[in-house]
Amino acid sequence: MLKLITVSFTFLSCVTGTNPSIMNKEIPINVPITAKSIYDFKVAALDGSTIDFSKFKGKKILIVNTASACGYTPQYEGLEALYKKYEDKLVIVGFPANNFGGQEPGSNGEIKEFCKKNYGVTFPMAAKISVKGDDIAAIYKWLCNKSENGVLDASISWNFNKFLLDEKGNLITKFDSKVTPMSEELTSKL
Repeated sequence: MLKLITVSFTFLSCVTGTNPSIMNKEIPINVPITAKSIYDFKVAALDGSTIDFSKFKGKKILIVNTASACGYTPQYEGLEALYKKYEDKLVIVGFPANNFGGQEPGSNGEIKEFCKKNYGVTFPMAAKISVKGDDIAAIYKWLCNKSENGVLDASISWNFNKFLLDEKGNLITKFDSKVTPMSEELTSKL
């Protein structure tokens, strides 16, 4: 992950016959930053705002890669029910992705409208990203690599894979698409 840092330098300029002048100049520098925890991530939301994961401290977090035209798309209903039932201790963040069979072809606006109209989604939804491959989003790179998350290596096999993190931001486990949001397998970990 790259973070833009602005550094201020002071330069002295001497011109023959005049006093030295001081000039401040800002120079942007890209510095690689390794995320130490989920709380280091801020991502764009479908509505153009920012989802700041540090605001979720003290709650479990369920991260799900979603798609609007998938056989698993009805899981939006279960995700919303799970969110409503456990909203005092759980936040769900959906990440629309078009990595599998072109099943999320829409724009951010179209995805937002689809989720609201068809499933009444109120949990945070990130802007469309890639969850695998050369253009994998930094948050998914962190989720899928033990060298970054400290817990497990994972691969995203299809839409609606789910990552569960505890109240301190530690990765607990990953669930495949077939594990439904309201299943005992998932809810027993809440």
